[in-house]
Amino acid sequence: MARSTRESILTAAAELMRSRGYAAVAMKDVAAASGAPIGSLYHHFPGGKLQIAREALVNAGVAYGQLIPTLMAPHDDLGVAIEAAFGQAAEDMAATGFANMCPVASVAAETADTVPELRETTAGIFTGWLDGGADYFRSRGLAPDAARDLIVALVGALEGAFVLARTLRSTEPLLVAGRALADGHRGVPLTAQPRLPLDDVANASS
Repeated sequence: MARSTRESILTAAAELMRSRGYAAVAMKDVAAASGAPIGSLYHHFPGGKLQIAREALVNAGVAYGQLIPTLMAPHDDLGVAIEAAFGQAAEDMAATGFANMCPVASVAAETADTVPELRETTAGIFTGWLDGGADYFRSRGLAPDAARDLIVALVGALEGAFVLARTLRSTEPLLVAGRALADGHRGVPLTAQPRLPLDDVANASS
């Protein structure tokens, strides 16, 4: 299915911010990357660049928020799951030539003290990641406090390791961070993820 002009603009903006941050992306860059004329950008986003950035980050945040649960889903040992998640992140970074993996952290670090609206937006995205991650680990058998501590440690370690990996052009930071976190959680069981009844699945997809 073809994407709408609005979706194309948001996708292009997220990709540009992933590699350049916020300040270095101009409206003309978004127009060129999305294939939409400048007038169309302002038609869909009368708030201009700031509105585009906020909505693009929120959209990207939803997708990136699913990465940890998706990578850990196949595993029933927490330590194995953690090491596998960081290992996959390392592979992905190397495969992209150590490109920035996520626009949210880049924009957050760049604008936290200069663009209050984007600080609020990225703070909301991070909060969603932490709350959703804590819910995920609780659903797989961890106690509430342990689930919260784990997701904060995972997100913090991943984002920090991404910065080091990009700067050093090395997967070592991701692999070492993964091993270090995994070593404290080996042998901790993860229960099977709850599945919807077939009727509920059918209803949800209809």
